[in-house]
Amino acid sequence: MSEVEAAWEAVIGLETHIQLGTDSKIFSPASTIFGEDPNTHIDPIVCGLPGTLPVLNQKVLEFAVKAAMALNLKIAKHSKFDRKQYFYPDLPKNYQISQFDQPIAEDGWIEVEVAEKGKDSYLKKVGIERLHMEEDAGKLVHAGSDRLAGSTHSLVDYNRAGVALAEIVSMPDLRTGREASEYASEIRRIVRYLGVSDGNMQEGSLRCDVNISVRRGSEAPFGTKVEIKNMNSFSAIQKACEYEIQRQIKLYESGEKVVQETRLWDENKQNTRSMRSKEGSSDYRYFPDPDLGPIEVSHQTCEAWRAELPELPVAKRHRYVSEFGLSSYDARVLTDERQMAEYFEDAVSQASDPKAVANWIQGDIAAHVNAKRISYSALPLTPENLAEMIKLIEVGKISGKIAKEILPELLEKGGSPTLIVEQRGLGMISDPQLIEELVDELLSAHPNEVASFRGGKNKLQGFFVGQLMKKTGGKVDPKLANQILIKKLKG
Repeated sequence: MSEVEAAWEAVIGLETHIQLGTDSKIFSPASTIFGEDPNTHIDPIVCGLPGTLPVLNQKVLEFAVKAAMALNLKIAKHSKFDRKQYFYPDLPKNYQISQFDQPIAEDGWIEVEVAEKGKDSYLKKVGIERLHMEEDAGKLVHAGSDRLAGSTHSLVDYNRAGVALAEIVSMPDLRTGREASEYASEIRRIVRYLGVSDGNMQEGSLRCDVNISVRRGSEAPFGTKVEIKNMNSFSAIQKACEYEIQRQIKLYESGEKVVQETRLWDENKQNTRSMRSKEGSSDYRYFPDPDLGPIEVSHQTCEAWRAELPELPVAKRHRYVSEFGLSSYDARVLTDERQMAEYFEDAVSQASDPKAVANWIQGDIAAHVNAKRISYSALPLTPENLAEMIKLIEVGKISGKIAKEILPELLEKGGSPTLIVEQRGLGMISDPQLIEELVDELLSAHPNEVASFRGGKNKLQGFFVGQLMKKTGGKVDPKLANQILIKKLKG
């Protein structure tokens, strides 16, 4: 960061749209299945045909309230739906049903762990202004896309129109692109833990708009805000913020003004470009939707839904550090996905070394799960079998090298590690008399090296250990073998 950039502070807030994972849309029974032929999941309600009336999907309300609770938001005793007016081809009704001045939840926060490469991680408390429910718009496919190569017109697919969204609006508490990326990642992690959304950015289940401005120092008033759209990954959020921060600083430093507008992130060019001037809330002419009544969630219903919430990622991270003695890095990796965390906890409940369990899961097991694109619940290697394998290493029946040899079979087929070791004759050689005989044979075969070791070349100990491991296929107990080897060499 240059001295000029260091004199400025970025002010960043995110509007995160989460597609709630219901089978039907927010106000109609039309399907929400992704990837179907265009305009096959629509109905008269989605299209706003005369005589149709929207009805709130109760599962949408439940999912929105649960998400709000996980974000420490206060659930409103009364809320309502409003019509947001704007005329665009992806809106079949020419308005969007959303929530304006009375959202379902307000005034919350989450804790975000920010990890920068080469730096110590730190915790950031980010305020959340509100969460509100709304319907999604359709999808426009423009000329020049793969689908419309060589065309001069656009198409619209209304399959997505009417899909339930929860929009989560943060406070302007973020200061760097990395913080913005980590915040969005934590939101995704939370909703996936809850099971209210799959958070798939590639399919549009999670979309983020970034509001960003810069000011000269932390005490200066906020600068002109710019909105950035079209970011489909967490790395894109970070890069878009970093680019836009530099763009705005350069404008101010050169005496120019920053225009309030909406910009798009161009992944290919790695820059932002102007899309349109930014609308204000007055441009949308909000008014209460006359077809939908007020929303009231009783205290009893709220408490029943709260009781169904799982332990959330941040609580798991703290517990893994305090209860299992894991590093914050290990805790962060293991809690990234709920299934991985549950797999770890099932295994560690039957093993004595949480760190060993963490290492196996984060290494070979995670690599296998990712390569095969399977879930931890579908993994043939059960948590019980993983714990069994680790116990075999702890009691000296197999070495880590042997465990690595049998792991591929366990990952593909499952089964008992003890049985596999017995069937293959892979058990550790731990009989002191047999190890002495093997060491004697080894020393007899290498008299020159023995003489050199006794002459002061102590580094040759590694040579003898390696030869012994090679001779036994890595099955000899390394601790016992070392003790006997040193005794014989010095004798």
